Amino acid sequence: MHPAIEAAVELQEFLELHGQRFCIIGGLAVQRWGEVRLTVDADATVLTDWVRDEFVTDLLLGSHFAPRRADAREFALKNRVLLLKNTKGTHVDVALGAMDFENRSVMRSSLWKISGTKKLRTCCAEDLLVHKTFAGRSRDWIDIEGILQRQGEKLDLTLVRRELAPLLELKDTPEAMDRLAALCRTNALSFPSD
Repeated sequence: MHPAIEAAVELQEFLELHGQRFCIIGGLAVQRWGEVRLTVDADATVLTDWVRDEFVTDLLLGSHFAPRRADAREFALKNRVLLLKNTKGTHVDVALGAMDFENRSVMRSSLWKISGTKKLRTCCAEDLLVHKTFAGRSRDWIDIEGILQRQGEKLDLTLVRRELAPLLELKDTPEAMDRLAALCRTNALSFPSD
C-alpha cells in the first residue's frame, strides 16, 4: 500500500476506535474524485466543534502519532491544524473542524474501497471542490480541473456554490468563485449564478 494511503488508514482506524467524526480530504480524496496523482501525505478533518480542540489534539498527540514540530499542540490550537507523522514517518495533517461547512462535509462523506477490504472515508467530490477552491493554490486549481473533467455532470454545482460563497466572503476572495465558474464553462458545465 502507498505510504500516504497507509497513513490515512492508520489515522482512520485510530479515529474510529475513539469515536471521532472525520473524513479524509486533500490529495487522497483527489485520487478518488479527480485525476490520480502522487501525494506524499494524508490530510483529514476531525470535528471538534470548537469545544473539543484540546481534547482531540491531546488524543492524537498521546497516541502512536508523533508531532512534526516541538510546539505542535500550541500550533494546532492557534492555527487549527495538527501536524503529525505516523509510525513510518509519513506526514499527516489533521484539520480541527468546527465550521458548519466542515460538519456538513463530514456528514456527506462516504467510504471508498482502496484495496481488498480496506476503505477510506473521504469527503464528497463537491466538498473537495469547495476545499480546493478555498485554498486556491496552484496545485489546487490543477486538482479542480481534474475533478471537473472526471466528475462532469454528476457534480452538484449548486451545492458547491452554496457552500463556497460564505467561505470566500470570510476570506475576502470572491474572485475565486469567478475562476471556478470559468473552469466549469471550459469543461462544458453550467455553473449556477447568484
